[in-house]
Amino acid sequence: MARIILFGGHGKVALLAEPLFTRQGDSVTAVIRNPGHADEVRATGATPLVADIERLDTAELATLIEGHDAVVWSAGAGGGNPERTRAVDQDAAIRTMDAARQSGVKRYVMVSYFGSSPQHGVDPGNPFWQYAEAKAAADEYLRASGLDHTILGPSTLTLEPARGIDTAAEKSATVSREAVAQVIVATLADDSTIGRTIRFNDGDAPIAEAIHTAG
Repeated sequence: MARIILFGGHGKVALLAEPLFTRQGDSVTAVIRNPGHADEVRATGATPLVADIERLDTAELATLIEGHDAVVWSAGAGGGNPERTRAVDQDAAIRTMDAARQSGVKRYVMVSYFGSSPQHGVDPGNPFWQYAEAKAAADEYLRASGLDHTILGPSTLTLEPARGIDTAAEKSATVSREAVAQVIVATLADDSTIGRTIRFNDGDAPIAEAIHTAG
């Protein structure tokens, strides 16, 4: 049984991943900001933990993370506010990486996006630019952190049922949130994914097989 702490525990992907973890016997601490979401999280089998990750410092985050086996970052500011995007998608994410190291938790899975890169190519005049900058910075920090990391790069998210995935595509298309949830769970079960960035669209390959052979 793995003990997982999942940041962004009330997100659409997280709510799909949590029952997958708990059904296989893992325990999930789902970090949420709004206490009103606790019952919905609890219904997945996860344990809700109310905390404002924007305000917690590294030591406080380390206290939350301590005792777990893995960190999953699936939190996000949701766009619309450049300052909050940087505060959550970059700064808070980076603090959880430092906190994971402080607490001795080596395994870290980052849910990023398909095009994340320091050379993301998004025009500074585009409202998406701040998000692209924040995610690129967080991903690069994670790569250099010394943690046993995996960065997941799903393409544009949909509400379609999961099929399989395609990890060979060079361009972003679409992928179901259900598939992303399944990829998160499969990634933590496969140590060959450590140190890798896995970008993926919807496809026909079985998920466990596709992530094992990706890249």
